[in-house]
Amino acid sequence: MKISDPHAVRLLERRLGGRRHALAEELEEIKDQLETLSFRDITGLVMRTSPVRGAKLLRLLPPERSAAVFDALNPAHQADIITAMGDERVVDYFGSIGAEDRVALLDHLPAEIADRLIRELDEGDQEVTNVVLGYAKGTVGRRMSPKVPVVTPSMTVDEVVATLRADVDRLETIYTIPVVDEDRRVCGVLRLRALFGAEGTDTVADVMEPPFVFRAGDDLEDSARWLLSSARLAAPVVDDDNRLLGILTYDEAHDVVEGANSEDSARMGGSEALRQPYLSTPVIRLVRSRIVWLLVLAVSAILTVKVLDVFEETLHKAVVLSLFIPLLTGTGGNTGNQAATTVTRALALNDVRKSDALKVMWRELRVGMTLGAVLGVLGFGIATAVFGLPIGTVMGATLFLICTISATVGGMMPIIAKAVGADPAVFSNPFISTFCDATGLIIYFFIAKAVLGI
Repeated sequence: MKISDPHAVRLLERRLGGRRHALAEELEEIKDQLETLSFRDITGLVMRTSPVRGAKLLRLLPPERSAAVFDALNPAHQADIITAMGDERVVDYFGSIGAEDRVALLDHLPAEIADRLIRELDEGDQEVTNVVLGYAKGTVGRRMSPKVPVVTPSMTVDEVVATLRADVDRLETIYTIPVVDEDRRVCGVLRLRALFGAEGTDTVADVMEPPFVFRAGDDLEDSARWLLSSARLAAPVVDDDNRLLGILTYDEAHDVVEGANSEDSARMGGSEALRQPYLSTPVIRLVRSRIVWLLVLAVSAILTVKVLDVFEETLHKAVVLSLFIPLLTGTGGNTGNQAATTVTRALALNDVRKSDALKVMWRELRVGMTLGAVLGVLGFGIATAVFGLPIGTVMGATLFLICTISATVGGMMPIIAKAVGADPAVFSNPFISTFCDATGLIIYFFIAKAVLGI
């Protein structure tokens, strides 16, 4: 095994960043340097460079290693490299990855390229790929692997081992093996540990466990999160009649959850998630991932400006009120975002369901009141000491109400989004901040007018 050499990686990165068209002798030197790097280093190089340079790197690698590096990339990056390469090697790449990975890649490719790649597959690979393509995006069926062994309860352990050995290169996983009856209905699962701990003459029925299965139409993200939390390495996927269709593996579930978490984090920050490593993402794609959200937030911020315009006369009569506006809007936005982030995560982990809306509202109301009481007392004391009792009263009351309302609204927004079929992350930080800014200012000025008599 080659040891990672950071100096060699940086040197090769600089060479790749040099002239656009390398001479033949330079390409040979780069090829020799690639042979000294580990698989991890080469994969990192491809991830950190543009698709065009990544394609050149893959061409310089031996075919088997090149295909392995390609398989390690995420689908969006794979699609960009395929578009950049435009040669016959991409057909080999496409055929070397699993059916579920092919489908994920096809979702990122132009239709004409996708059609050509499918036509180039052999008949068996075309069949299993089309099976996965037949399921809707966002369902378990779309990410399952159809390549599973056929094992029945009456088979002996020795027969199962022989079956696995004969098909080991074709199968997606052998760590969790579905057991089916004569109608291909799943009746159990066989773990590799149990298989090797049994006698060769034992039957599968003696060592198999009760199955947990996913339906092909189940929500993919929810199912993937459950699989990861259950510590299972895989779970069978069945149709409505409990007939075996494929298997969802741990690594596929991990990729799904990682992608969903990245998407939620990006949307909470007011942008769209990148589908590939940052340094290999074209600048125009970075712009597109942010510009829509900036426009939406800019338009929604007009509401805050309108509130200030309505209470302009109040500010003229008590200019000191303007000093506390950043504090109040920041406190409201942060309180709402904290609640929204907590509830969004709870929804993702299935700790909270849509039916728990009233429980969440009551809990966040109490949390907000407690936070508001603490901050309100502090605000009252400091503002009273510096600006007098009336201003201190305004600050204390406003902080209490803002925290209470912001926490309650922030906790409810993700559940409302889930109920209407929207992404809870979309309703989180950016929109909650704007909502809390506007409502916080309205509360602030009404309290100030009542207390100060202006």
